[in-house]
Amino acid sequence: MHNKYFYRFTPMKRAETICYTIKTAWHAINRMYNNIAATEGITTSIGYVLLNIDAKEGTPATKIAPLIGLEARSLTRMLKSLEETKLIYREADTADKRSVRIFLTEKGKEKREIARQSVKKFNNLVFDKVSSEKLAIFFEVAAIIQQTTDVNKP
Repeated sequence: MHNKYFYRFTPMKRAETICYTIKTAWHAINRMYNNIAATEGITTSIGYVLLNIDAKEGTPATKIAPLIGLEARSLTRMLKSLEETKLIYREADTADKRSVRIFLTEKGKEKREIARQSVKKFNNLVFDKVSSEKLAIFFEVAAIIQQTTDVNKP
């Protein structure tokens, strides 16, 4: 099978690489989310953290970094900032006193909902433009790309 994306044995232009396509798409999405977030006094990164904190049960601090692909050090700084801006608070885990759970404040829940609605709106815009068959292929390819990067980690 040969199509315009099949360049396995030929030189590639930057715009024809998988990495370039993913990176430019992600940057466009990130810019869009940052523009929305800025009107709410947060950032895309803060929105992702808030979305990954269970609104009712809280979330163990140690579980958040892997969920969003952050290093523990970066998350520690971000959690401190979120606490200072009254978006979250910390409590000792009732089941394991050595562990800390992160909870959303009312303000944090409001910002989380704004982030959630922004993600839903973007998804709906894409769903309106791309057929379910193409989206199924997109998610399949994305999973393969993730598996490929996992296998090739140093």
